[in-house]
Formats: sequence, structure tokens, C-alpha cells
Amino acid sequence: MPTLQTTVAIIDDDPGMRSATASLLSAFGYGTETFDSGEEFLDAAATSAATCLVVDIQLGNISGLDLVRQLATVGFKLPVIFITGCADETLRSQAMQLGCIAYLRKPFAADLLIEGIIRAAR
Repeated sequence: MPTLQTTVAIIDDDPGMRSATASLLSAFGYGTETFDSGEEFLDAAATSAATCLVVDIQLGNISGLDLVRQLATVGFKLPVIFITGCADETLRSQAMQLGCIAYLRKPFAADLLIEGIIRAAR
């Protein structure tokens, strides 16, 4: 079981999904930080305690893919798990090219998310 020193940032514009993911991770002993947009996380990235990101691909003004690209350009390189409700092979391919740890389609099984976070911690 992880310690609360393992913190996962959840970036998802769906409040229900964001809350459910945070509750799930908390039940497994992870600390969480939640953000409702890519811009909100960009503003907080420098002070974030996150060691892993769970990022929805379809966000508001900036996509999850673009968020990760922007973070990489400023040297912010944390393991990323992308989540999406969209079955788009192009998006999946782009996510994999960005080096994501996992690419999960909503609704996803809890164990797949936890496995991804465990891989990210290695």
C-alpha cells in the first residue's frame, strides 16, 4: 500500500469523474490533487506534489495531449496515464508517442488505473 507521499494529480473537466477517481485513489492510499482544466494544472504545476498525472484527453480549451506537450517543453516530466471516453486510434497513438504509462477508456476498471500508477512509481 502506498504512503500519502505518493500524490497523483487528476486533471479532468468532468467533476463526477474527477471526484470518483480521487476517491478511488484515496481508498488505495494515494494522495490526490484535482484540477478541472489543463490551464489550472499549468498554473499549479510548479508547486504540485504530484508524482504521476491522470489526464483526460478531452479537456476544455487545451487537450490533455497538448497539456502534456506544454509541460514537456518546460521540463516537467512526470509519468502520465491518459483517460478518455473516445475510441480514437489517432489519439491513442499520439498518447503513446508522448510516452504515457497507460491509456484507459472510460469506464475503466479500477485495477487498471492502480496498475498504471504502480508502473509509474517504478
